[in-house]
Amino acid sequence: MLALRLSLLVSFLFDSSLAAQPTAESIAKLDVTVAPEAERKALAGMMGEYLRARQREANDRSSAEWKRITNREQWEAFVTPKLAALRESLGTFPEAKSPTVRVASTFEGDGFAIDNILYESRPGLWVTANLYRPAKPTGSMPGMVIVHAHHTPKEHGELQEMGMIWARAGCLVLVPDMLGHGERRQHPFVDASSYPKPYRVSRQDYFFRYDNGLRLHLVGESLIGWMAWDIWRGVDVLLKQKGCDPKRLILLGSVAGGGDPCAVAAALDERIAAAVPFNFGGPQPESRYPLPEDAETSFNYMGGGSWESTRNLRLSGRDGFLPWVIVGSLAKRKMVYAHEFNWDRERDPVWKRLHTIAGWYGNADGLAFTTGRGSVRGSSPEDTHCTHIGPVQRKAIHEAFRKWFGIETVEFKHRVPAETLRCWTPELEKELKPKTLGELVLAIGQQRYEAAHRRHEGKPDDRNALREEWTRVLGSTEPPKSTVRIVGSEAFPGGTIDRVILSHESNIPVPVVLLRPAKVEKPPVVVVLAQAGKAKLVKERAEEYAQLLSKGIAVCLPDVRGTGETSLGNGRGRNSAATSYSSSLLMHGDPLLAGQLRDLRAVLGWLRKHDAVAGQAPILWGDSLAKANEPNANFAIPRDDDAALPASSEPMGGLLAILGLLYEEDVKAIHLRGSPLRLSSLGRSHLMLVPHDALVPGVSHTGDLPELIYKLAAKPIAIGDFVTDRNVKVAKHPFPNIATEPDPVPWTVAQFGKK
Repeated sequence: MLALRLSLLVSFLFDSSLAAQPTAESIAKLDVTVAPEAERKALAGMMGEYLRARQREANDRSSAEWKRITNREQWEAFVTPKLAALRESLGTFPEAKSPTVRVASTFEGDGFAIDNILYESRPGLWVTANLYRPAKPTGSMPGMVIVHAHHTPKEHGELQEMGMIWARAGCLVLVPDMLGHGERRQHPFVDASSYPKPYRVSRQDYFFRYDNGLRLHLVGESLIGWMAWDIWRGVDVLLKQKGCDPKRLILLGSVAGGGDPCAVAAALDERIAAAVPFNFGGPQPESRYPLPEDAETSFNYMGGGSWESTRNLRLSGRDGFLPWVIVGSLAKRKMVYAHEFNWDRERDPVWKRLHTIAGWYGNADGLAFTTGRGSVRGSSPEDTHCTHIGPVQRKAIHEAFRKWFGIETVEFKHRVPAETLRCWTPELEKELKPKTLGELVLAIGQQRYEAAHRRHEGKPDDRNALREEWTRVLGSTEPPKSTVRIVGSEAFPGGTIDRVILSHESNIPVPVVLLRPAKVEKPPVVVVLAQAGKAKLVKERAEEYAQLLSKGIAVCLPDVRGTGETSLGNGRGRNSAATSYSSSLLMHGDPLLAGQLRDLRAVLGWLRKHDAVAGQAPILWGDSLAKANEPNANFAIPRDDDAALPASSEPMGGLLAILGLLYEEDVKAIHLRGSPLRLSSLGRSHLMLVPHDALVPGVSHTGDLPELIYKLAAKPIAIGDFVTDRNVKVAKHPFPNIATEPDPVPWTVAQFGKK
C-alpha cells in the first residue's frame, strides 16, 4: 500500500498535465549564480587580468620593435606610420586656414603688454587667449604656446608669470584656454552662486573633461585632437604677429593634463622647434620611485586608461603610437624631458631611448631635462608641487632656452586680477555668436548620419555593408571558439535551470543560465541582455519570465563580460573601475561593447548546439533596469559626486540586441527597452548621462541606431520605450513602421510570426 501511494505521488508530481506552473515568486527565488563559491573571486578578477595581459602584449610588441632599430633610417621607417596612425586616431580636421583674430582689450605692463584675443579655430568655435608680447618688440622674436594644466585656466598666476617673464625676455607668448576650460567651459558652473550647495567650483572644468571627451568620441572625434587643433591654430596666430621667428617656435605643456596635448601637437607639427611636455612619455608622478632595476622590461610604456580622456590615447596600444614613441619623435628637434617631482634618471628606460634617437640625428645637445623634488603624495616644502610650471621646474628650462635660442630670462613675479585677462565681452558675444560644443557635436553627428543614410538609401538588402561599417568602429566582432563547462542542472517548479560557463579569449568567462519550461521539447528561446546582470534581472523581471515559461518559452540569461558575476564593480560613473577599464580597451581598439557582442555570439552558438533547444531561432531582449528621470528633474548639477547626479541610462542591452540582429542571420526578432534614440545625440547636453563603456567612438559614421532599425525591420522589432540624452522616456518613438510593445511579454508565436 505504501509503495502504491508513493508511486501515485511521484506520478502526480511529474505528470506534465499536473506539473506546477512557474510563478514570479519561484523565479525570483532562483539562485542564478553559476561559478562555484571557491572560484567566484577569481572569476570577478578575470577581466582585470585579461586587460593586464593585453597591456603586456602591447608593451612587449613595442619594445621588440625598438630592439630591432639600430639607425636613423630604421627609426624613421618605424615612427612615420606610427605618427600617421596617431593623427588618424584624433579624428578629422577642417581645412587649415589663417584664423580670424579679434583683440578684445590690451593691458600695458612693466616691460610687456597683454592682448586679450579671440581666434576662430573651427567655424563658430572661438579660442580665448592671452598674448604676452614685449613692450619693445624686435624684428625676430621666438614664439611660445603654453598649454595650461587641467587645474586652472589661462589667468592662473604661474601662467601669468611665464607669460611676463618670457615677454620681457623678447618672446611672443600665447596662453590659450583649452576646450572646456575658463572662458571656454561647457557647463554652467562659473562660481559659488551657480549651485545652491557647496561644491568644488575650481574643479568643474577638469571633471567635465569626461563629458566633453565622450561627446566627441560619439562623432568620431577626440578631446585631445580638438585641443591639438586649437594649439596649431594658436601657432598660426603667433606667425601672424610681426617679427615672430618661424624657426624659434616653442610649445610647453603643463604638469597635469597639459603635457599630453603638448606632446601630441608638437609631434604632428614640424613647425615646432622645441617642446616641453611635462609628465608624458615616461614615468609619471604616480610611478614607483626609484624605478626597479628591470625597468627596461617591466615599465608600463603604454599606460592605462581612465576618465581623463587626454591621457589615454585611443588606438595607441593597437597601432603602436605609445607615449614613448611620441616623445621619441621629438628627439630630432629640441626637447626638455620634464618631470614635476623626483625623477629616476639612471633607470628611466624612455630617457635612454631618447638619447639613442637624438644620437642618430647628431642632436645630443638638443635634449635636456627638468625635474622637481619629492613626491606627488607629499606635502612638505621638499615636495615641489606646482599648478602649471613652477619656478623650480622652470630653472632648467630657462637654461635650455638660453643655450638653444639665445633667450636670456630673469624671473619676474607680478600678477594681475583674473578679470584683466578675460576676452569675451557682451558686444563680441553678440557679434561673433560663438557655438557651444554641444551644438557642434550635434551638427557633426547629423552630417555623418545623413551621409550614412544616403549611402544605404535605396538598398533594401544592405546588411553586409552595415556590418562592415559597424565592424570598422567596433573592431573585432567575430564569435570566438568557446569551451563549454557544464556546472549543473536542477529542477524548479515548472522548469529546469541549466548553469554553464563559456570560456574564450584568454579564458574570458561568460556565466550563463538557461531556464527551460517543463515538459516542452525544443522550446523557443529568449536571450535577455542587460547591464544589471542576470541576478538582478530574475528579481526585477520575475513576473515576465514566469509568463514566458508558462507559454512554453525558454529564457537564457548570460552575464556578458563586465556584467553580473564578472562585473567591474557597482559604480559605472566617471571615477569607476568600469570607466577605467573601458577607456583602456579603447587604447586597444576594442570597445567593451565589441567584446560583449562577441560573448553574445558565443552564447548563441552554444544554444544552437544545446540538445534541448537546438534548431530554435533565438529572440533577443535588450533590457534596462535603469530608472528613467522625470522631465522636470534638475540636470544642472556639478560633477563632484556621481551619486548626486540624475540617473544614467543603461543602453547596453538594447545595443547588443540590435547588433545581434545585424550579425546573426538566425535571430528571429528583438525587443528593445530603455535604449537611446540615437547614440550621437547623447552629446547634446553638457552632462553625459550614459556609461563610458556603452558608447562606441565614431558611431555616427554608421548611420547610428536609426539606420540599423530601418534596415533590419524586415524582422520583427518590438520597442518598449526609448530614452533621451537626459534618460527621460520618449513619449512616442519616431519609427512609425516599428511596433511598440503590446504587453510586457511580446514573445508569443503569433506575435513573432508577424511583421
